[in-house]
Amino acid sequence: MFKLKHPDPDAEASSNRLFLSLKFSLLFIESQNTLMEMKPEPMNSLSPKIQLCDKVVEDELKICGFKRDADVSELFLSQKDLTEVIDLSRFKKLKYLWLQHNKLQGITFLTRNYCLTELYLNNNAIFDLEGLHSLPSLYLLLLHHNELTNIDATVKELKGMPNLKILTLHQNPLCQYNLYRLYIIYHLPEVQFLDRKQVTAEERRTMITIFNHERTHVVQSIAFRGRVDASWNPRAPFKQKPAQRVPPDFAFANNVDKTVFNDPEDAVFVRSMKRSAMAITSLNWDTVPTREEKYLDEKGREPAQMLTVTLR
Repeated sequence: MFKLKHPDPDAEASSNRLFLSLKFSLLFIESQNTLMEMKPEPMNSLSPKIQLCDKVVEDELKICGFKRDADVSELFLSQKDLTEVIDLSRFKKLKYLWLQHNKLQGITFLTRNYCLTELYLNNNAIFDLEGLHSLPSLYLLLLHHNELTNIDATVKELKGMPNLKILTLHQNPLCQYNLYRLYIIYHLPEVQFLDRKQVTAEERRTMITIFNHERTHVVQSIAFRGRVDASWNPRAPFKQKPAQRVPPDFAFANNVDKTVFNDPEDAVFVRSMKRSAMAITSLNWDTVPTREEKYLDEKGREPAQMLTVTLR
């Protein structure tokens, strides 16, 4: 009879270890290849404008002492002669950004900066605001001295900012629009200061009258705690008031007193008595003592009298 030979446990464990080591080696090689594919492009492949902006940003981070992107709350990139800006979405907690006095033409570098509250973009060459609608926390926005020409497109981008309170748009071509200020106030009612001037209640009433005719009719129709139909429709039929009916016992030219008097003065007196009376009451100042009379006169005086004049 043949006996079964039991396998050596040490040899089996050794083969398992070898298999696992080979498997981990293959996984490591695949991960390295993936990282090589995901490696960002070197700075040499970027355009000179982007390289300049990246250098400016890095210098600013060194000056402010920021070591992590999560610590960056403000960036001062003003007067750097920038024409393009790198994507700033890595600064998740960025709140204040100064980019005035540059040569920017667009705003496509602000995509995920949801905490941004103050943005200074004045004195540039911006002609398109595409990308600003993704900044819901924006409180202050300076855009004066730019090249914005389309007022409708500008308003469309700014409508997605419920917290926008301070806005400047002066010294842009769109300001030549006749009702520019009232148009902006109407479409952006949350703005409180426009072009460094506070929005007044009178301006808000005026813009409603000009741009919202339906609401104007509603406001004008409210009187004495009740609402009446003040809308105007040229196609609606003309509404005539019902004619008042004359009482059956009424006689025309028979409502005058035709009593005959022998003396004309009696007729005048009777007619005057039928008129309504008007009484005028005043203090009779002749009965009011002066200061000297109060102290010199030993006898008590009678109280002041009231004087009443009745007219018909």
